[in-house]
Amino acid sequence: MTQSISNVNRLLDIQRMAIGEMSPTADAAPERRARFHTLISVDDHLVEPPHLFEGRMPRRFVDRTPRVIETSEGNHAWLLDGAVLPQIAINAVAGRPVEEQFLEPTRFEQLRAGMWDIGARIRDMDVDGVYASLNFPSAIGFAGVRLTLLPDAEFVLAVTRAWNDWHLEEWAGSYPERIIPCQVPFLLDATVAAAEIRANAARGFHAVTFPESPQRVGLPSLHSDYWEPFWAACEETGTVVCIHAGSSGIAGVVDPDAPQAVLAPMFAIPQCLATTIDWLYSKVPVRYPELKICLSEGGIGWVAALLDRLDHDLEKQQNLAWWGDLTPSELLLRNFWFCMLDDPTAMRCERERIGVENIVLEVDYPHADASWPDTQEKWRGQFDGLPAEDVRMMAWANAAELFQHPVPATVQQDPDAF
Repeated sequence: MTQSISNVNRLLDIQRMAIGEMSPTADAAPERRARFHTLISVDDHLVEPPHLFEGRMPRRFVDRTPRVIETSEGNHAWLLDGAVLPQIAINAVAGRPVEEQFLEPTRFEQLRAGMWDIGARIRDMDVDGVYASLNFPSAIGFAGVRLTLLPDAEFVLAVTRAWNDWHLEEWAGSYPERIIPCQVPFLLDATVAAAEIRANAARGFHAVTFPESPQRVGLPSLHSDYWEPFWAACEETGTVVCIHAGSSGIAGVVDPDAPQAVLAPMFAIPQCLATTIDWLYSKVPVRYPELKICLSEGGIGWVAALLDRLDHDLEKQQNLAWWGDLTPSELLLRNFWFCMLDDPTAMRCERERIGVENIVLEVDYPHADASWPDTQEKWRGQFDGLPAEDVRMMAWANAAELFQHPVPATVQQDPDAF
């Protein structure tokens, strides 16, 4: 397990190759930007605040409550039951000068408060003109895979529940109209995980983050029957399975001798393309026709090419019976949603092939890829000249329907109404 988990940390190792020191952040808010569209971002990130687990662990684990410590090097780190997680944040550089955006923050004072304080996050969203946002974890990994490093499954379950309680009650609960709750799964037992999905759906979760390739972090494969109870629970409750690029590391994707600059393009498109093919050929969407899968940080430009290839292979192999009632490309468009970050060509030339109803967007706050604080201006340019109904669907309506997150009529009609 430890060797597999090291793959997850390889991305962080590459990012830490940059040499230099980050100064304390100047947390001044930029001026509020002009608003042109109502926007929902389905891929942003939070940084777990130091108080997250306080008062949330069962009594028998109180003495083992995860906490932030200061290392001998003067850095902040999470202490989880004896395991030190040295990365409090991942590429959390919003508001930083360009020359500092490849330096990893090592202390909370190097972070904008909006990364870990919900009130400040809403203020940053207001500056950017983003109505609602779905947030992935940081310290525990995009899909919580670092928790599988811990040897005590009962403790891991308690930590998972505490994280989800905090997320629902404080992070999303403080501004329920602005934050789409996204839970962390319990990855060590699919039957227990399924029960957690059902319980969490009953209290307001409509999304769960999940590792793109679980076998790469020492967990059972998508192609095994291990996860069947989990898929069944997600389908039954309408819980969207959110898959973030890099949630299982980048092993086998980037040549270790390649320059650091190769990470950005390799992290996104190849990861999501390979992930989508793997998930499709696992036949999970065949067995669970109402399961909803949303891919983050891969863009949409590759989707049309994959659809063409799937149709080509089906024609050559004549294996429709293996798939069931739908073709592979029909399954892809029924069960998957694709998240655009910066895709002007695909939006203009391929959105109808992909299916406008299958496209959502992201800001990626607070990472270097993020459009914050100029998201409105970016989408104004990329939406320019497109049909108003297409823009409405991609900007917010698809996400609102997918994640069961209603948008008030006033905000639908006027992005300045919040």
